[in-house]
Amino acid sequence: MSKVLVVDDSALMRRLLSTVLTQEGHEVTTARNGREGVERLVEWQPDVVTLDINMPEMDGLTALSLMMQARPTPVVMVSSLTEQGAQATMEALALGAVDFIAKPGGTISLSIDEIAHQLLQKVRTAARSHMRRPSVRPALAPRPASAPKPPPARTTTPTGARLGTSASALPGLVVIGVSTGGPRTLEDILPQLPANFPWPVLLAQHMPGNFTQAFAQRMDRLCALQVHEASTQMPIEPGHVYIGRGDTDMVVVERLGRLVVQPRPETPGHLWHPSVDVLMESAMRVMPAQKLVGVLLTGMGYDGARAMAELKSAGGRTIAESEETAVVFGMPSELIERGGASVVLPCGDVTRQLRHWIQKTA
Repeated sequence: MSKVLVVDDSALMRRLLSTVLTQEGHEVTTARNGREGVERLVEWQPDVVTLDINMPEMDGLTALSLMMQARPTPVVMVSSLTEQGAQATMEALALGAVDFIAKPGGTISLSIDEIAHQLLQKVRTAARSHMRRPSVRPALAPRPASAPKPPPARTTTPTGARLGTSASALPGLVVIGVSTGGPRTLEDILPQLPANFPWPVLLAQHMPGNFTQAFAQRMDRLCALQVHEASTQMPIEPGHVYIGRGDTDMVVVERLGRLVVQPRPETPGHLWHPSVDVLMESAMRVMPAQKLVGVLLTGMGYDGARAMAELKSAGGRTIAESEETAVVFGMPSELIERGGASVVLPCGDVTRQLRHWIQKTA
């Protein structure tokens, strides 16, 4: 089992998290604030850290930044469900945190069981994860002046296009699936796509519903493309990225001859949501395989591997992230083992491959 450092200013939360972890056999020590957490990290050298965000003396984001400098270690953030907490969590993932878990609502001592299984699963996954160097870009850096988002693209969809582009007119779709380690990995990929990238991008990132809006907003600030959380039915247009809302599945459907994305309740029989398999299967029902590209990135488990392997067999193209850069080499490994990867690439080469393929089909 692993050595786990629990950093939280709440004595009750420290005790409850420690109890859950020690019952599974983990060795646990605690710290009361970020400053103590950084000191204990260096002294005790844990395998995993759970880190609260809002703490006195030194907050979790400052502590995380110092931890990544002092001794890079897998960190699971413990975040509130508020909008402010969601924004801070996205910053933490950009700074190097591997994953996060939402604090239980209501009386903590009565609701800790709601997150116990998730906590143990995320700590186990974090202990096996591959640490990547944090982005050199500040967490909320503005878009470079050399690549501004064109002003017209910031407006709402024009009246004549609200129904979306006709299915026959769309040149193709890129479908991306990702889980643990995804937000930081995507920051190395999506901002590299130009504003005139001709294929819409559909993204299933395993994440709770309270956090996908903050994630979409952050990515929209970083990307030349327009990025949306698909919380309602939306037309699919070139120059846009659509992120599935957490706690739902995003699907592609045809309405009046035009393609739209829409959320629907979590599909029974699928363990992870938004489901990559469900999204990919829906895209294959409305677009020929030759006009689809599937990208399977870091993440635990096997979501997306089956559908993307079927896409490749049908004549589509797929990319699996290599073990070299994957924070958790689960989902892409499964795709490779199924013979479903057209190419296996480090995340830094994904954008170049997408542009190469799409230029050839233009």
